[in-house]
Amino acid sequence: MINWLRIAIFAALLALVSLVLMPVQVACLWLDLKPRRRLPRYWHRLACYTLGIKVRVHGEVERRRPLLICANHASWKDILVLSSVADVVFVAKSEVKSWPVFGILARLQASIFVEREQKRSTGKQVNEMGGRMAAGEIVVLFPEGTTSDGNRLLEIKTSLFGAAASAVPHSPTGLVHVQPVAISYTGIHGMPMGRYNRPIAAWPGDIGLVPHLLGILREGAIEVDVDFGEAVDYDRHTNRKEVSRKIEQRIRSMLSDRLRGRA
Repeated sequence: MINWLRIAIFAALLALVSLVLMPVQVACLWLDLKPRRRLPRYWHRLACYTLGIKVRVHGEVERRRPLLICANHASWKDILVLSSVADVVFVAKSEVKSWPVFGILARLQASIFVEREQKRSTGKQVNEMGGRMAAGEIVVLFPEGTTSDGNRLLEIKTSLFGAAASAVPHSPTGLVHVQPVAISYTGIHGMPMGRYNRPIAAWPGDIGLVPHLLGILREGAIEVDVDFGEAVDYDRHTNRKEVSRKIEQRIRSMLSDRLRGRA
């Protein structure tokens, strides 16, 4: 039976903090103030805490800029997890804008929305990503293009790395740094999370959001490991497919090692 008291406390606490932070974030976005990058991190840390998500970080965010982070994608919780450890903005599909709650949060975090079916707008969207990176923002890309079951990395889409190429002309060093990140759901209630239980944490998309959220609240004790890998330098001579393969190999290796307990 779901602990409805715990759910009520979770909802009330997040609502209270949101009511305080949202007007501040809106003002910061409107005036383009630096706190707009930091405030979402505090909100997401609280969200992880109240949901019972314990985050362990291995390695660190690349310090050089411009920076594009490429991570595997298993669930909407990936956004909470990454946002709780770094000041980042996400590349999201345009339909996320209309999602209840999550759409508002995405806009407040200044996410970059892309129309994947609109080929004509691709160049403009890629240039926006490049411009945001050149301005010092850390852009997060989920190059699989969809969510997996959390047990494996899907094939990544090389076309999405055009964002790195678009930021190169704006970089003082002529380089953009692409960092692979592996998000691994590894534990539940203090016990190792095997392949059978991992779908509890993952959200492949064929399960309704509300039932999935209630399932997470019911479990209330999920452990996730975030591995920051070695960045790959991208310049005007770089082959996009080669970088894509390197990033894919590094994410796959980190994810596999973490899920198998080798790391």
